[in-house]
Amino acid sequence: MDIKLSQCFIAVDDHDKALAFYRDVLGLEVRNDVGFEGMRWVTVGSPSQPDVEIVLEPPLADPNASPADRQAMAELLAKGMLRGVIFSTEDCDATFERIRAAGGEVLQEPVDQPYGVRDCAFRDPAGNMLRFTQPRGR
Repeated sequence: MDIKLSQCFIAVDDHDKALAFYRDVLGLEVRNDVGFEGMRWVTVGSPSQPDVEIVLEPPLADPNASPADRQAMAELLAKGMLRGVIFSTEDCDATFERIRAAGGEVLQEPVDQPYGVRDCAFRDPAGNMLRFTQPRGR
């Protein structure tokens, strides 16, 4: 069986701010921008991984969700309680400096972790935590 990651999802509350970060700061390419039933999904991805996409979606992308559930998800997103993603990079320190210089909200400066990577962390404009890892020895 050959199983590969195709898409992952990140909740965002403002697609234009998310695009300014994921496209303009991180350098991901926009692959799709779709509206449906008053919601919007934007798909981005790394040019070096054409078969993997990150879908930037509303905090609760279910048209049948109750207003209370939508409010609960929006509050969790605002607190930074939803999961983001981990990106790999060949140079953690250079990636950190580029994102910080662009105004990224720093959560953790580059540090060598005991589990074999050097990594740093930021919050995206919606509050999601994003980590950038570099295997040690590179």
